[in-house]
This record gives sequence, structure tokens and C-alpha cells, in this order.
Amino acid sequence: MPVITAARTIVTCPGRNFVTLKIETDAGISGVGDATLNGRELAVDAYLAEHVIPCLIGRDAHRIEDIWQYLYRGAYWRRGPVTMTAIAAVDMALWDIKAKVAGLPLYQLLGGACREGVMVYGHANGETVDETVAQAADYVARGYKAVRLQTAVPGVKGTYGVSKDKMFYEPADAALPTETQWATEPYLRTAPQLFDAAREALGWDVHLLHDVHHRLTPIEAGRLGKDLEPYRLFWMEDAVAAENQAGFRLIRQHTTTPLAVGEVFNSIWDCKTLIEEQLIDYIRATVVHAGGITHLRRIAALADLYKVRTGCHGATDLSPVAMAAALHFDLSIPNFGIQEYMRHTPETDAVFPHAYSFADGMMHPGEAPGLGVDIDEDLAAQHPYSPACLPVARLPDGSMTDW
Repeated sequence: MPVITAARTIVTCPGRNFVTLKIETDAGISGVGDATLNGRELAVDAYLAEHVIPCLIGRDAHRIEDIWQYLYRGAYWRRGPVTMTAIAAVDMALWDIKAKVAGLPLYQLLGGACREGVMVYGHANGETVDETVAQAADYVARGYKAVRLQTAVPGVKGTYGVSKDKMFYEPADAALPTETQWATEPYLRTAPQLFDAAREALGWDVHLLHDVHHRLTPIEAGRLGKDLEPYRLFWMEDAVAAENQAGFRLIRQHTTTPLAVGEVFNSIWDCKTLIEEQLIDYIRATVVHAGGITHLRRIAALADLYKVRTGCHGATDLSPVAMAAALHFDLSIPNFGIQEYMRHTPETDAVFPHAYSFADGMMHPGEAPGLGVDIDEDLAAQHPYSPACLPVARLPDGSMTDW
């Protein structure tokens, strides 16, 4: 058995902040896990260093389930993004070690491939409807089969999803939170115009997606979903803040537009009602924020019983370590739906050499043993941590709302 002899965190900022956990064993085999929590990176770093790593030394690295249960049940104050991100990092690193010992890519240990590749979607955005549609056409020309569309709302400062750099979107933009604005009424008018123009220009052979980013009330979300029905969206994402799972019952009463939610979920309990009552069509929980591969497989298994498919979050606040883990997971489960894919910068790719690849709208984790990704620690040290927070949002009257 490989015994854990050491573990450490590596914090680096090749354009944005990442936290990586590296676990070493007496067999000379190490594994890596992503511990990045956008805007709260150092909280997870401290949780790992002070509370988790000391508990790992001397343990059998093959006992992944037992270690997961130890870290989850052994913390009386359970769940939450910091705890579950830390557990996820350990879980990824242990799966990486186990697959390396076996000499196999991780997806083989998870039951083998259920498909030839993983369909992904890119992000098209612009200051105008025409600019967004042009960006979407560029993604289609690159081979993407699915594209998320976001456009600026006239008169609204700092609309979510619209970035200066169209390929490498990073919303964490300042040491203290940037204050943006939100206005629901002009947004509800603009969104249908965007998809009307997109279908006219792109046709019906490309999947179109949209992220509301928790901005609406349930009845407003029902209205938007109904307005978007003629354009046959692949999904409408995060229509409302999902702390109240029952809110989706009202949305379901008013629209047949497919619903996706879950990138901020930390555990199966966050989505249990949504799945069991079939209030959503896609669960977006991610390997790094929902307790790792071990726990995400449980969520996927529950979802499969109710014909809910996965659509894991995959923005640039996941490092290539988490992206690799997500692809192995995606390839191996029967109810995969789609994978978000926001490309990392060349600087990030250099720090995290990886085996996964993109071609014809699909990704594959590669055949390297383990996760197929590593961290160049010397290069990582050249990119020191730089404080960066996600924005906040206010309504026109100055009151706070969900970003």
C-alpha cells in the first residue's frame, strides 16, 4: 500500500489565482488536486494546511472512501465551500495516485469510457447582440457544437458574462469587490432579442445556452423561460438563487425550457429535492467545490435515477487539475450531458502541463496514467498570489442583489 508521507499546498497566479494540493507517498508516486475557491483561495489553503494535511500523514493513500468519510464526518461543522473544496483537493489527489499505481488513466478505474469524447460549450459574449452573435459564429467555426450566449444589457453597468478578453474570461478583477449594476426589466427585454438573432444567424444545428446567474425571482424566471421557448435552448442556467430549492417548482409550472443549476452547490443535499422532484434537467455541481470525484459520482448516480444529466461548471476558476478530473468523470458516467470549457491562458497551461485535448467540439482526458496533469512548481513560483475578488451587484435603487 502507498502510505502518505507528505502533503503541501502550492499557491500560484499565472493570470489568476490557483491553489493546488500535492500529496506524496512512500512509493515515490505523488498526486495533485485542485483546491481553488475563487476569491477565497487563501481560506482553503489555510484549512488544508492547518486542519487537513496533519491528518493525512501515515494514512494508506488507497483508502479513498475512508479518508473522504473521515474528513467529512470528522468535521463537526460540515459542508460549506471551504470545507468541501479542501476535501475535493484531497480526493482528486488520491484518485490521481491510485490510477498512477494502476498505470491507467483515471476514467478506466471509474468503469471505463461511456462515450468517445465529452461535448463542451464555449462562451460567446459582446457589448451588443450583433457582437455576441459574431463571437458565437467564431466558436462554431472553431468546431464547437454548443455555445453559451451573453450580451450587455443597454443602460446596465457591468453586465454579467461580458468580458474585455473574449477567450479568457476572468470576473475576479480587483483586490476589493467591484460594484456592478443590475436591472431586471431591460434584461428580460434583451435576452429574447439575443436568441432570436442567434437562431437567425447560426441556424438550428448548434446548441445555445444562457446563464441568468441567479438574478431573477421564480416567476420572472418562468416568464423568461417561456419567452425563450421558441429558440429551443439547450438550457437556461441559474435562473434563480438556488438556496430555496422549492423555487424551481414555480418555474417548472410556466416553462418547458430546460433548467440547469448547481455550480455553487457543495453537497448532494443542495440538490436532493431538485433532482428527486425532477425540477431541473442538468446538475452543474463541480468536482472541486462538491467534494471531489467521490462525492460527485454520488450526485450523478442519484441524478441518473431521475433522468437528470450532468453539466459540470468549467470556468477558469477551475485549474487544469480540476478540468482533467471533470473530463475523466464525464467520460465514465452514463448520464453525462455537457461540460463547460473556458480555455486557460498560455501562462496557466505552462504551469499545469496536461494530457487532455479539444477537437471537433469534444474533449478527451487523454491516456496518461492518473489525471494526466501536473504542476510545474518552479514555474508556479514565478507567479505569486495576487488578491482578486469577484464583483458584487446593486439594483438601480442602490440595494444589494445577487451577483
